[in-house]
Amino acid sequence: MKLFIAGSNGMVGGALVRRFRREPGVSLLLRSRRELDLTSQAAVEAFYAAEKPEVVIVAAAKVGGIHANNTYPGEFLFENLAIAANSIHSAYRHGVKRLLFLGSSCIYPKHAPQPMPEDCLLTSALEPTNEAYAIAKIAGLKLAQYYRKQYGVLFHSAMPTNLYGPGDNYHPQNSHVLPALIRRFDEAREKNLPEVSAWGTGTPKREFLHVDDLADACAFLLRLENPPDWINVGTGTDVTIRELTETVAACVGYQGRIAWDSSKPDGTPRKLMDVSRLTALGWRARIALREGVEKTVSAYRSEKAAGTLRG
Repeated sequence: MKLFIAGSNGMVGGALVRRFRREPGVSLLLRSRRELDLTSQAAVEAFYAAEKPEVVIVAAAKVGGIHANNTYPGEFLFENLAIAANSIHSAYRHGVKRLLFLGSSCIYPKHAPQPMPEDCLLTSALEPTNEAYAIAKIAGLKLAQYYRKQYGVLFHSAMPTNLYGPGDNYHPQNSHVLPALIRRFDEAREKNLPEVSAWGTGTPKREFLHVDDLADACAFLLRLENPPDWINVGTGTDVTIRELTETVAACVGYQGRIAWDSSKPDGTPRKLMDVSRLTALGWRARIALREGVEKTVSAYRSEKAAGTLRG
């Protein structure tokens, strides 16, 4: 099987490469962003025509936290739309046998039922701060769904919850909550700071999936003969931001005080995926949060020492 992993240099792509290198009979087709601009229709067309991949996983995306999504919505919408459209359309044109498009839990409405089932898609308004990214991911999901319906190609999608792990982005302003906490507490430990400030009350609940679990779920989904058009991938459990913060502090070895600033916003009270469909098919996440954070802290320090830290 000739497998093209679009976005192989990112956190998710890196996990997919690690997973499929262990898979017998798989020949990986990888390109960096410099080698292949996925936002260029001509470049993507030429690549598919020359290389003729049999299976494609679209893990490429322009990603970031709330600040980045709010600040660069035009970039997030255009680049992610272009990546999805070019990857999916060229796959159809050049006879790709199977395609798995990766989205995000942010595709679901701001006030979705908890846990969020697949069927709540497009039932009400999105969260405004990441609407641009969500719209692009919904478009990719629907494009895969409708190409499957119209042309009979086996194109389908997976919607993971909040991801973390090796190769994450640790930018002080543009990263997600878990890598931001790892960086903040590790730097506080190094400087021996007596206190670290945390936003809000710590009561909102969030779900976190280690990126190696996502890669394993992708391998599982690609083995299904008749997969759903899209399916949630998560742990089915969540933790409070306070619990997450305390777990990160413990894993990095920070022993100072955590000061909660309740004047800062908490955000959405809860975001949990309904993973009952995936569980019924026979897949469950294996990496517990504490174990996953410990592994990620170790990877963060290795990347920092090697000068390869993103952000």
